[in-house]
Amino acid sequence: MTDLASQPGVIPYVDNHDGPRRLLVVDIPPFSANAVRHYAPFASIDGRQYVVSWGSVTFEIPADRNVHVSVHLHTNYATGVTSTPFASIVLAPHPGPVRLATQFTTNAEGSLMPVG
Repeated sequence: MTDLASQPGVIPYVDNHDGPRRLLVVDIPPFSANAVRHYAPFASIDGRQYVVSWGSVTFEIPADRNVHVSVHLHTNYATGVTSTPFASIVLAPHPGPVRLATQFTTNAEGSLMPVG
């Protein structure tokens, strides 16, 4: 385990990677008053999926290669209908920490945008 992953609240990078690492914070705010009741947020790092909470979540990620980050929302709220709005981005190698803001619209469009 690296020093970054030993920090409280940081989800460690669990795939094989021996190079440098950095912190990624993903902000996942509810997009409507009903979102918290009807959707469950999932974050994926290089294809590994995590069930997360609304708000901010911190991951340890590789700093020396591209990293694919995605967030999607899952629901089975309506009978026979499953909706999975999603947002996705590929982060380029960089030594410093990064923060992403997730934005979803009510018609299931999403984006992940760097903050700062």
